Amino acid sequence: MSVFSTAQHLDEALAAYSDPVDQRAGQIVQSAIKHLYAFAEEIGLTRDEWMQGIEFLTAVGQMCDDTRQEFILLSDTLGLSMLVEMINQDPADGTTDPTVFGPFHVPDAPLKKMGESILIDDDDGTPLTFTGHVRDVDGNPIEGALLDVWQTASNGMYDVQDPSQTPMNCRGRFVTGTDGAYAFVAVKPVAYPIPGDGPAGAMLRATGRHNWRPAHTHVVVSAPGVKTIITHLFDKDSDYLDSDTVFGVRDGLIVDMSASSVRFDFVVEADG
Repeated sequence: MSVFSTAQHLDEALAAYSDPVDQRAGQIVQSAIKHLYAFAEEIGLTRDEWMQGIEFLTAVGQMCDDTRQEFILLSDTLGLSMLVEMINQDPADGTTDPTVFGPFHVPDAPLKKMGESILIDDDDGTPLTFTGHVRDVDGNPIEGALLDVWQTASNGMYDVQDPSQTPMNCRGRFVTGTDGAYAFVAVKPVAYPIPGDGPAGAMLRATGRHNWRPAHTHVVVSAPGVKTIITHLFDKDSDYLDSDTVFGVRDGLIVDMSASSVRFDFVVEADG
């Protein structure tokens, strides 16, 4: 009697998921099975390594809480988060580059008047004014565009990481008028390490990578009828621009933050 082969095992598993109630779920699970099996065979996965992987993923889940999302950190540091943004944005020529969302966004940041500061408490930081327009690919201003802005304080920590900061420090939302112009005051961002005390950090150390991100300010630009852009603006003088631990840097997002103000136009495209 011939030995039951790995190819037969794959066929058996795929057949078990061949009649899904949710077609997209079935497609995703079948594709995941194919690639997981190929991965295990390619590297000759041992029993001990399989168990270490299970323990690693268990530890990732155990590290997650209301303010810490270790699975997003893992996805970011593997470059998967950036890949998902690239696939979903599929930007047209001339539009602003997307980058990673990150694990530290907080929904429903305060709605502020155009030109106001997102700082609540950061006396040690250097104020920095961001200005520009939200336009379409033809240069027309976008009225009613919502800019959701957040960043670390000057100590390199987000408010959700740092009990000494007032909640919603360095966060704000702004809505453009008929001219599509925006303006807000922030603090000059600094490079900072992503949390390295969990499984994602252990993976980086084991593979010889650092856990630092270059200085940046997060901006999500959304408006009716256009593709939402999840992006950052990076300081051109920051360290780690060429080795961002989450692979988020794009040349078109690097700006000069050496003066007291930054000008950058966000270019969006029609949705669909």
